[in-house]
Amino acid sequence: MATGIKAPSSANADDAVWREKLSPEQYRILRQKGTEMGGTGEYNKFAPVEGFFKCAGCGNPLYSAQSKFDSGCGWPAFDKCYTGSVKTETDFSFGMRRVEIMCNACGGHLGHVFEGEGFTATNERHCVNSVSVKYDKGTPPAAAESKVM
Repeated sequence: MATGIKAPSSANADDAVWREKLSPEQYRILRQKGTEMGGTGEYNKFAPVEGFFKCAGCGNPLYSAQSKFDSGCGWPAFDKCYTGSVKTETDFSFGMRRVEIMCNACGGHLGHVFEGEGFTATNERHCVNSVSVKYDKGTPPAAAESKVM
């Protein structure tokens, strides 16, 4: 998690608590590593100039509004995250090797990160399910941002 950001108590909740707290679609994506249909997400074309995005499961701040960009992939894309807010794991599902990104506070599935596409100076694209995040128009945390790979 980013420096100075405290994980909410729900971060270590058991499965029954997650099922009660989350909508069925949020549960499927955040807890069962699902994917929303491309081009359908609330934040796909949303381009705020201020605020930040936090984990829909636990509220952990993940991405600044400035890190969001339109990659044309059909899902919200970010090129960096608050340092320590996102963790990675190699994902071999669907017969391919990808890098999964998860909330570092609660382990909720966010999506996947891709490198080397040249969209931004960081050369990373965090392809995130809209259902996995919530936009907060408030003051973003005073935390550094960095690449995750």
